[in-house]
Amino acid sequence: MTGKPESKVEVAKRQGRHLRGTIAETLASDATHFGAEDIHLLKFHGTYQQDSRDERRQREAAGEEKAYSFMVRVAIPAGAVTADQYLSLEKIADHHANGTLRVTTRQGFQFHGVLKGNLKDTIAGINQELLTTISACGDVQRNVMGCSAPLADTDHTVVREVADALAKELRPSSRAYHEIWLDGEKRVSSAEEEPFYGERYLPRKFKTAVGLSVDNCVDIYSQDVGLLAIVSEGRIRGFNLLVGGGLGMTHNKADTTARLAEPLGFVSTEHGVEAVRIVAAIFRDHGNRSDRRHARLKYLLAEWGVDRFRDEFRERAAFELGPAVALPPLPFHDHLGRHRQPDGRFFYGVFIQSGRIVETVKSALHQIITQYRPGVHLTGQQNLLLTNLDADGAAAVERILREHQVTPPLELSAARRFSMACPALPTCGLAVAESERAIPDLLDQFEAELSSLGVRDVPLTIRMTGCPNGCARPYTADIAFVGRSLDLYHIYVGGSLAGDRLVDLYRADVPAGELLPAVKPLLARWASERFADEGLGDFYQRIIARPVARTAVTGRETPTFDLVQLQVGR
Repeated sequence: MTGKPESKVEVAKRQGRHLRGTIAETLASDATHFGAEDIHLLKFHGTYQQDSRDERRQREAAGEEKAYSFMVRVAIPAGAVTADQYLSLEKIADHHANGTLRVTTRQGFQFHGVLKGNLKDTIAGINQELLTTISACGDVQRNVMGCSAPLADTDHTVVREVADALAKELRPSSRAYHEIWLDGEKRVSSAEEEPFYGERYLPRKFKTAVGLSVDNCVDIYSQDVGLLAIVSEGRIRGFNLLVGGGLGMTHNKADTTARLAEPLGFVSTEHGVEAVRIVAAIFRDHGNRSDRRHARLKYLLAEWGVDRFRDEFRERAAFELGPAVALPPLPFHDHLGRHRQPDGRFFYGVFIQSGRIVETVKSALHQIITQYRPGVHLTGQQNLLLTNLDADGAAAVERILREHQVTPPLELSAARRFSMACPALPTCGLAVAESERAIPDLLDQFEAELSSLGVRDVPLTIRMTGCPNGCARPYTADIAFVGRSLDLYHIYVGGSLAGDRLVDLYRADVPAGELLPAVKPLLARWASERFADEGLGDFYQRIIARPVARTAVTGRETPTFDLVQLQVGR
């Protein structure tokens, strides 16, 4: 705690009667939107109030109010839903939203364009499918990530079980969700209603993932807390407990940082859930509640240091925290294409550009899921896996994709296959630049350039965001374009597909039309001088970057090296 006055959000939470506020009253009124205090509380229920940024000026000039709508997010531990659940969510998108489903980078679904009059039916409809939006947003544990590969081995089963147990353990206890959205019995808020969170919940969002030492498909180092399962001789020995990751920062604020999680210690499998609960409790009790820019767990780690944090953990734990297990670099798999499951059946990973299920890919998935009834698993790379297919079903997936003019994932360029983007404009209130709408054309440009250089199929992560908050995890990518203002971006380079290294600022304030020209010298050197199987980020670190260890990326505005070094042949 800082001793400074609490932020406005903290006041709203404390006075919100355990997430009730006046949401129910406004919901029942003719108002098109909610007031400021309720906006903060709505996030805990899984929804953000937004408006069309494309229409703001026109509506303001006409004396009209903003074009309000809502984003609704579904929390799905480890990203697994049934065929029936997927098809029901598709109907909700068609009836109450803008007709699209969006796969998030945390293995959830998002609806966009929900009007206030449809908000209750949307959330109630999701709940009827035994899914929930509570804890998908807000200052609580967000959706718990877990490896999405549908492998029936013990390791993957344990990952999914722990992810589900974590989601239940740290889900808010308040009855407000049931009262407001499901017409549950109204109750008076009491101190006992949130035995873990209390009246102010956590200081900020809290992101958790359960990963495997044989596959970092959940980007575990970018999490506030991660349970990294140590797999040895075909079984899980326990978890390395990682703490302090987080990728959001603020332009021109050098004291805000992107940071990778670091090992706190090793815990046995049966204590994994309690270990995360203890970390959350330390954050609850000591996190910054006056300045939300410094309210994430990573800033508490930076202030205390890992040794003090470990001591605090051990004081609270009734079990042993051992030394973390040393590991080699974690491998990464995106699970796209056709794969055999241990039971002899198949799963097929479908690429979803920026996670947006729309038009041709939407119709293809509808046909496949309606006809073959596969399980549906969402990935941390905004893609979708169709599971439990027989041989005929697996072959049909690719045939149906082609019939709908959807390129099979293994035929995509590496740059497109590993790309990610946040929604940004026109709906996100934080966006200052385009992202999802801009990245398809940008990838077209990169594909042409990379093909001419002979590196079209070499793994390369390109990520784009409309602001510096890092929703598409830009600060661990080979190349990232982070919105600075309208049509202006910072370019970062030097991360890796494995998500275990942070980037450097390469160029500041680059116009949208000059993004590819700005990195052409680096691409050319990489193509001509790289080692076999050497990614762009690895090449940059070997040739260009200063050989120093970096635990965080700051909001500094000055590139970290002399760009003259990038001329080919230098």
